[in-house]
Amino acid sequence: MSVFFAKRFLTLLATLFGASIVIFLVMEILPGDPALVILGVEATPDAVKVLTKELGLDRPALERYFSWIGGILQGELGNSYAYKVPVWELVEGALKITIPLAILSMILSVILALVIGLYAAANHNKASDVSLMGFSQLGISVPNFWLAVLLILFFAVNLRWLPPGGFPGWEEGIWKGIRSLILPALALATVQGAILARITRSSVLEVFREDYVRTARAKGLSQRATLWTHVLRNALIPVITVMGLQFANLLAGTVVVENVFHLPGLGSTVLKAINNRDTIVVENVVLMLAGMVVLTNFIVDLLYAVIDPRLKAHDI
Repeated sequence: MSVFFAKRFLTLLATLFGASIVIFLVMEILPGDPALVILGVEATPDAVKVLTKELGLDRPALERYFSWIGGILQGELGNSYAYKVPVWELVEGALKITIPLAILSMILSVILALVIGLYAAANHNKASDVSLMGFSQLGISVPNFWLAVLLILFFAVNLRWLPPGGFPGWEEGIWKGIRSLILPALALATVQGAILARITRSSVLEVFREDYVRTARAKGLSQRATLWTHVLRNALIPVITVMGLQFANLLAGTVVVENVFHLPGLGSTVLKAINNRDTIVVENVVLMLAGMVVLTNFIVDLLYAVIDPRLKAHDI
């Protein structure tokens, strides 16, 4: 197990290192001078030169890269060029919204997928199976930002059950905070849940065709008992793979959905930083999102070893 863990952990570190290089290079080649954006187009060349030196942007790119990475390793993300405050102060509040939103979306997506996928597989080729798969195909086709607008119109404007947008802050109460995240979480979870439901159904049906399942049924075990005892665990391996990938999509999807619902999360933070050419904020936020995705895949790999010990034994 230690060898398996070590290999996966080294892969995680190598991926993060590669991602940091790509992020830094992309920000380097983007047009626009942060100092000129901050001071305005009417700023004198001398003023731009002074601010460029003050921000440390006159140093060689390689020196700035290692300075950035060294600061991250020490827990220092630097200061925002536009707001003159530590980047962590900007990110901390955004994380308190984006992470709960992604987790809530993932929970809703998994619940939706397992319920629909298992029920459809258990009723293969029946009317309920065909209907559910039809609705899931519709769910895959709907863009989450358009679905977000429909949810606002129906649940917030017409029924007035949930707030249309904004975030009151967790200090106003956990329930008020969760209520403001329900609609954006639904907008994100519907598409991902529809995809996962179809994969769950296909995986369960494939396992149902295995010889050991037929043997269990021949011995008199009911379909429900066979499903929960023999089928589900083996069917979860491809499902968990997709769940890991979906979490990455949920994090990326928050960039759009947060702006539809006016949530001050990481998505809104990074868009404002891009508009302000606040490269240090963009670099840290994008690397943070990449780190969340890589960490999720790392956890998925560990879950593989728990669900199917053969993978761990083969890796060792």
